[in-house]
Amino acid sequence: MEKPDWKDLLRASFSSIEVIERCKFETAENFKQFSEFIAEPAFEALAEEFKEYGIKAKYWILRGKSISLRLQFHKSKAENFRYTISMPKNSVELKLRVTIKGRKTPKGLWEEKEEPFMEKVPADRVMKITQEELLADVIEQYKNFIYAALTSPE
Repeated sequence: MEKPDWKDLLRASFSSIEVIERCKFETAENFKQFSEFIAEPAFEALAEEFKEYGIKAKYWILRGKSISLRLQFHKSKAENFRYTISMPKNSVELKLRVTIKGRKTPKGLWEEKEEPFMEKVPADRVMKITQEELLADVIEQYKNFIYAALTSPE
């Protein structure tokens, strides 16, 4: 059996590095599009609807890193709940994370959990998520947090 030439090994290594760099770039671009065309309009629509319930909502994007939705307590300026979709550093596919952060009272301690974003949705389908699917997830997470806060013995 003939040993591979070291120059071939070096070429193959650089070729693999180029593939990884291209995947990272494409993933970052896909996340940017996901944030701009799916998440941002969904969060904007949800913020408008929350006004009907006396809850102020704000969303923002940290380019290439995350998009967040913040909800305040009913008729208050204190932050109650935050839903953040983020892309892990050096991602080569859209395996996003969601961080849920909230507090039960305006001066209460923050609770935080991080988990895979829409875990049942494979990375190759994230760009096909509808705004309605995203909104359903946000509302489910918010509802679960509020129910737990309202029924907590603490």
